[in-house]
Amino acid sequence: MYGKAFAPEYQGALTTLSVNSSLVDVLAAGTEQLRAAERAGAPGEVARSGLAVAEAHRRLGQVGDADRAWKASYRAARGAGDIAAMAWALWSGGTLARQRGAFPLAWRLLGLAAEFGERGGDIVVRGYSLAGMAETGRIQGDYEAVGALHEQLLAEARKRGEARHTVWALEGIAQIHRNTGSYDTAYAMFEEAAEIAGRADDRRGHAWALRGLADIVSVRDGDAERALGLLAEAEVTCREMNLSSALAYNHKMRGNVLYRAGRYSEARDVYTQALTEFRAMSEPRGEALSRLGLAKSLAHLGHDLDETAAELADLAQVLERIGLRHARQMVARAQAEFGIVTDADADAGTDAGTDAGATPPTPGAPATTTATATATATATATEADAAAAADVDTSTTTLAGKEVGR
Repeated sequence: MYGKAFAPEYQGALTTLSVNSSLVDVLAAGTEQLRAAERAGAPGEVARSGLAVAEAHRRLGQVGDADRAWKASYRAARGAGDIAAMAWALWSGGTLARQRGAFPLAWRLLGLAAEFGERGGDIVVRGYSLAGMAETGRIQGDYEAVGALHEQLLAEARKRGEARHTVWALEGIAQIHRNTGSYDTAYAMFEEAAEIAGRADDRRGHAWALRGLADIVSVRDGDAERALGLLAEAEVTCREMNLSSALAYNHKMRGNVLYRAGRYSEARDVYTQALTEFRAMSEPRGEALSRLGLAKSLAHLGHDLDETAAELADLAQVLERIGLRHARQMVARAQAEFGIVTDADADAGTDAGTDAGATPPTPGAPATTTATATATATATATEADAAAAADVDTSTTTLAGKEVGR
């Protein structure tokens, strides 16, 4: 039913690259081809090779280089009059924006990418862009608004027999089920994703599926050793492919597993490692979640309660500023756990994030994400909007008065 996974973001002379190619190799090949295309005065090839360069930089956590590369790719595609290539560059920029916590910008760029993909007749980039929007809403906790979009994209991917996109959709829907307490359903979907990814030789998708399975095994079954074994298997792939972000999230999940097992000293050390990794790649969501795990581990190890309270209060503000409303509820749960919850915090609810063991309430839908998700099929973005986005400096984003360098 499913063919071998492929990487549509590797285009032009780079189509020989595999979905499992080391990112270091992708960056080297992409840069070489980019320089050759520039010398030849071939803007279309500049755009296509520049896309691979942008994606390699992004996945390696090199945010500034990735930001410059996707914009250069967009400008080259615009110069060549290639609307589909413009869409791919915008998709890369939107994915980067989500990675660094700039969710409004992510919505804008991915919405533009979806429209340009449709106008350019590229069904793949349109699907990837809509998937990016769905993932953005899911990360923010807007499950009601983007759940149907996830299901739609899964059905489309299954119909086309596109393994990589099917795996992505299964993992996204599984995460929603996991976060709302439907552990058996989540496990089955992660398991199917792992099976499809394995048959299609999609090592990246397989590593993420193993991480999801490890989470369920830990929180549902209390089987820390099996969970750690699954994470160790996934880590091999992350290291071999230089998947910096996936590796950091693997380590954060390892911290979660150890914390749930009451192995607080080990959890502290792993959370510290993950925190360092997220800070190195300027990924605020992973950084905040690692800080939360670290604060909770330290509290169990006898850390000063006032300092713990201050750290949790700061994290609450950070998560609100980023726009991760569901993760804010995780802080409320931690405050309650250590007896430092305020009356206002008590009303915030319980943990709706991936670190919780309890079933959280379904979070409310933020207006921005709901409006965007329902408008994806009839976007009204213009080429001028896209050009403006590619011509301004988005390497830093101001969030509620605090500039976060990305």
